[in-house]
Amino acid sequence: MYIFGYGSLINAASRQLTGETGIAVPAVVSGLQRHWGHTGSPVMSHLVVREGEGHCNGVLIHIDYNALEVFDIREAGYQRVPLESDRIQVLEEGFAVDGPVYVYVTDEVIAPCSHHPIAQSYVDTVLAGCLRYSADFAQSFINSTYGWRFPRIDDRHSPVYQRVAGVADEDRSMIDLMLVDLPNHIEK
Repeated sequence: MYIFGYGSLINAASRQLTGETGIAVPAVVSGLQRHWGHTGSPVMSHLVVREGEGHCNGVLIHIDYNALEVFDIREAGYQRVPLESDRIQVLEEGFAVDGPVYVYVTDEVIAPCSHHPIAQSYVDTVLAGCLRYSADFAQSFINSTYGWRFPRIDDRHSPVYQRVAGVADEDRSMIDLMLVDLPNHIEK
């Protein structure tokens, strides 16, 4: 089976902090809207998706059925639902999805606020994962994510996100350049 990861699960190092996974392949799913939203964390907001017009890029992550429980725990606050194969465009030539695909969704998007801001450590983790595929993949992530105007904090030196992983200094430099024109840009 597969999980469609559209946030920190894009980053291989971050997802390995949860459990063993197999291959991960870049993909775009239609009919999903990715937003910054509060999911219950006492310190920050995360990425959420809900059904809606548009598309969302991410990765199809192959997992064994036995690993599903640990990913359900990681994604507490979301609903795991099946994803129809006709909505999935795989971005790796020759790869065929050979099992069911699930995605973690929410019905309601609760906007980030100053008490639950977007944490730069989380942004870095996600975008570093995207950059492993390409700069265009990372730019597509930025362009297809709603809510960049909400409060953001620079927590790089003291991360509030607990699964920061796989982020190099050159990633941070590239990420800063990619985000500079967004509303609510964090000044250094």
